[in-house]
Amino acid sequence: MSTIDRISPATGIAPATPQARPACAACDAEPPARATLWGGGLVAALAWAALGAVARFWPNRIVGFSDWAYTDAFAAAAWAAAALLAIVATAGARVPGLRTVLARAQPAGPWLVAFPLGLAAWEILTAKTALLPTPFFAPPQALIEVYADDWPRLLGSAGNTLKLLGLGFAYGVAAGFAVGVSIGWSRRIGYWVHPVLRVLGPVPATALLPLTFYFFPSSYSAAAFLIALATGFPVAVLTWSGVASVNKQYYDVARTLGANARFLVLHVATPAALPQVFVGLFMGLSASFTVLVTAEMMGVKSGLGWYLSWAQGWASYANMYAALIVMALLFSGLITLLFVVRDRALAWQKGTVKW
Repeated sequence: MSTIDRISPATGIAPATPQARPACAACDAEPPARATLWGGGLVAALAWAALGAVARFWPNRIVGFSDWAYTDAFAAAAWAAAALLAIVATAGARVPGLRTVLARAQPAGPWLVAFPLGLAAWEILTAKTALLPTPFFAPPQALIEVYADDWPRLLGSAGNTLKLLGLGFAYGVAAGFAVGVSIGWSRRIGYWVHPVLRVLGPVPATALLPLTFYFFPSSYSAAAFLIALATGFPVAVLTWSGVASVNKQYYDVARTLGANARFLVLHVATPAALPQVFVGLFMGLSASFTVLVTAEMMGVKSGLGWYLSWAQGWASYANMYAALIVMALLFSGLITLLFVVRDRALAWQKGTVKW
């Protein structure tokens, strides 16, 4: 019987052929079950557990002084991290409250394995075998001791560093932005200011440290000036480049609608130049970190740079390493915060800017 003969007169549709039924059954098959175990998390949990075992059961090698304190606390912290990772790896896909944690932890899986292995190597080379001699090298539990015993001084130093950095960076951004817009907008101003920037801009701000300490009334004000100088040069140059490269048609359209020079600067040139302005901000912030630490080590009697110099003078290298870690986290956090500000400020330019 032909296909035409099998068409139902009521519906006008031919019934499915035997050859078509297997294909439909394959289409109706349920999707494969979702994996409930995170293998990378289990490996990370084993790595953290091994770190705790090394710290707790491998005896410390005592060289000339008492045993390292907080060794048991370090091992307990490693085992706590291993237990947490094991819970997330086994129950993260089934427990609603842990799914967000699992989704955020999975991209960092290799780092969650490499980090405890690096700590274990550090622990073995210092506290367990003393291949890296004391006091120049301290084990991880020595840093825990510093954070537990000397946190008021570290916290105060970090606060003073942020205060000085914020003051110098704010002045540098304001001055650099004003100079950059002026050069990019006015040829007369650019005629006089541009040669000065080309000559003095490449000079490292730290090279002017002795001179500024002589002219300024205090080392604190001199350090703030040097930070502003290191920040202002890249901000000025990138702002000038951004304003000068704005499409002239934008100005023509705005003038056709009756815009004056002030409107063109504030509402046309500045928004269009913001991507390059933020590049200058990133460069200025990075340069200010170097000047900040150098100024604090040379003359300012507070801050993380001063703490580093103080710790080195007393041969407290564990304190120095602890301050370096705080400094790295602090400066990395400031860079991340600037990225967040940039993303929000340039959200309206996502169609024209490469993100």
